[in-house]
Amino acid sequence: MDLRTVESTLNIIGISYGYHDSACCLLQNGRITAAAQEERFSRRKNDKAFPAAAFRYCLEQAGLTIADINCVAFYEDPSQKLSRQLWMGMLPGINPARRAAIERAALDRRPLEEIELVAGYDGPIEIVDHHLSHAASAYFFSGYEEAAILTVDGVGEWATTTYSSAEGSEIKRLEQVDFPHSLGLFYSAITG
Repeated sequence: MDLRTVESTLNIIGISYGYHDSACCLLQNGRITAAAQEERFSRRKNDKAFPAAAFRYCLEQAGLTIADINCVAFYEDPSQKLSRQLWMGMLPGINPARRAAIERAALDRRPLEEIELVAGYDGPIEIVDHHLSHAASAYFFSGYEEAAILTVDGVGEWATTTYSSAEGSEIKRLEQVDFPHSLGLFYSAITG
């Protein structure tokens, strides 16, 4: 979806939740008009729960109802994330409590169903690759017509670092580093 050429009536809500810092963002006419983290409402630092209050806030800020939303964008591919989580659970020597936590996390998360049930949304849901979500949020709102993009994260679905080029409305991934190799997780282990 090219955010620079969207119809004037297109309302998109972006949702991130399930790992840390759950949040919502509303795009109208390709412009951010509201954004909030769930922790601002729940008062739980780094809240990872479904951002129901942040979702309502974004709608209220724009004077919209759920019926006005044309699309919900979700920040990662749940099936790819599940494959990584299941792979992690099969690692030899993993602590049984950690293995059980991984299996619960993998099986308990049904983000698309929660978007429908909790938010009451029954329209189209766009799944966006995690690192593409990071790259797009930086590039499409940068004002640049072309860019080199580096994303470094703990982990997305499988990618931990990506190298991309962007021009116009296209972002092209050139290379990536996959889990378990992660500069972001290394950084977290040292600073955590």
